Amino acid sequence: MRNGDVSFWWHQVGRPSPSDVLVGDTSCDVAIVGGGLTGLWAAFYLHEADPSLDIRVLEAEFAGFGASGRNGGWLSSELAGSASTYAEVAGEAGVDRLRAALRASVDEVIGVADREGIDADIVRSGVLTVARSRAQAERLDGELTAEQVADRIRVAGAVSGHFDPDCARVHPAKLVSGVARVVRDRGVRVHEGTRVTSVEPGRVRTERGTVRAPVVLRCLEGFTAGLAGHRRDWLPMNSALVVTEPLSADQWRAVGWSGEELLGDEAHAYCYAQRTADGRIAMGGRGVPYRFGSRTDDDGRTQRWTVESLRATLTALFPALEGIGLDHAWCGVLGVPRDWSASVSFDPTTGLGHAGGYVGSGLTATNLAGRTLRDLVLGRDTDLTALPWTGHHVRRWEPEPLRWLGVHALYRLYRAADRREDAGLARTSRIARVADRVAGR
Repeated sequence: MRNGDVSFWWHQVGRPSPSDVLVGDTSCDVAIVGGGLTGLWAAFYLHEADPSLDIRVLEAEFAGFGASGRNGGWLSSELAGSASTYAEVAGEAGVDRLRAALRASVDEVIGVADREGIDADIVRSGVLTVARSRAQAERLDGELTAEQVADRIRVAGAVSGHFDPDCARVHPAKLVSGVARVVRDRGVRVHEGTRVTSVEPGRVRTERGTVRAPVVLRCLEGFTAGLAGHRRDWLPMNSALVVTEPLSADQWRAVGWSGEELLGDEAHAYCYAQRTADGRIAMGGRGVPYRFGSRTDDDGRTQRWTVESLRATLTALFPALEGIGLDHAWCGVLGVPRDWSASVSFDPTTGLGHAGGYVGSGLTATNLAGRTLRDLVLGRDTDLTALPWTGHHVRRWEPEPLRWLGVHALYRLYRAADRREDAGLARTSRIARVADRVAGR
């Protein structure tokens, strides 16, 4: 089994070598720090709105090296944050506007991919969320019976389910590399192999030179903690995935997964899965949730016990797959703010902006954030700039060792809550409610 090498997705399409490395000092109109989907979408929409802009994207490795090329491939309308947190700012109507904007963003991504010739194995197939205990069923309040769930996918122990049509299956590396190709074709410079060390008003310092620009956008998501002065802004939370060998026709019949739906569950330490275009199951979930000092992974490598945990989850859902081979395992980091709610911001007086903190729901949210940054940078007053995540501020995470102790204790609590609920508890465990308060959710 391959472990790391960024991700299975990049291994499939071919891991790129950094290109257009920055050489010396330069200047431009807009400097974007981070070559993931947030930065690339911001570049795409800014150039579309004003082709005269000189836009530079600065990336330490290669475009899509981070979560954009490692995620589970859910182009989902799921809210990137806490509904109650956003409601405090804009009320329930504001939350509804944000939900609607995310739903529309699913079709926006699909439409751009179609127009620009980005073949990313996209199928607008929806997502099936299952409950496998009475407590999960109470939380989910799904409209599907156990029999109706089995008609879609035969998940062992499923007692109810919910189907959301506003979701599409995506090959992450094909999507992010396609967007990178499009912005390059339009004249945006993507300086890969160019690690940024600090960001200041009007200036970005890198290991290869300084870029001066009146507008600087920080789009680093889970890697934000590696930037000077930002270690406690967003927590780099780890998520891990495994992908099976291709399933046989008999195995697919046994699990009953004949469509292209995404699959998730209602556990506190939840899992997420997709049926890949080449006939595998890719399944993800939490591994080691956080590394001391906000460190990130080593080229996507994950721990052996994480792999075995995901294997156990896979075979618990699908006992017929007991003993199936795993071809690849990897992990990545996602940005988690202290209140678990994403934000998009731009200060016209300093020219500094940022977007991120998507808490694992970023594949769609990055597109909406990119369009919102466009409007903020260009000084437009639009429906997007009025969304409740715009200008959202949150306090910083605690210093070490409190940060490490708190996060690891948090996930022990969630796993303990899952064990109690799996044992027959009919309601959400009080342990999980305590964990939610500790987390700030």
